[in-house]
Amino acid sequence: MKQPNSNHCFVCGRNNPCGLHLKFYETSPGEVFADIVVPEHYQGYPGVVHGGVVAAILDEVTGRALMGEDPPRFMYTAKLVIRYRKNVPVGKSLRVIGYAGDRKDRMATATGKIFDPDGYVLAEADALLVNVPDSIVDQVNLEELGWKVDLD
Repeated sequence: MKQPNSNHCFVCGRNNPCGLHLKFYETSPGEVFADIVVPEHYQGYPGVVHGGVVAAILDEVTGRALMGEDPPRFMYTAKLVIRYRKNVPVGKSLRVIGYAGDRKDRMATATGKIFDPDGYVLAEADALLVNVPDSIVDQVNLEELGWKVDLD
């Protein structure tokens, strides 16, 4: 099942001219994936995705792993521990997978991984997330944010 995108998010925003435009799909409760080929203008060293962009992708996929409820569960990242295993290449097909972990009241954990086409883990992260307070969520107009599922 495809998850919604917004208009301006750096990772998923459909209308962000500088964004990555990832589309996330829930494969089972608590597990999501996205496929991406990172353009070379997001590189740090030649041919390698900038570590900050890798962190942004992992940050998004960990939160997305917990978002599949109705209404969606919006969370802030409180802590993100990243392990850069191998260089993440630009211009190559990559798969990003997020896995929900423990859930307690307003906190949860999740893991995210970036895989190369051969299934090797290039980077991974463990996240501690906290709910966005209801007082903030209640003020957000999801329609104005463009929060919807686009057809493929």
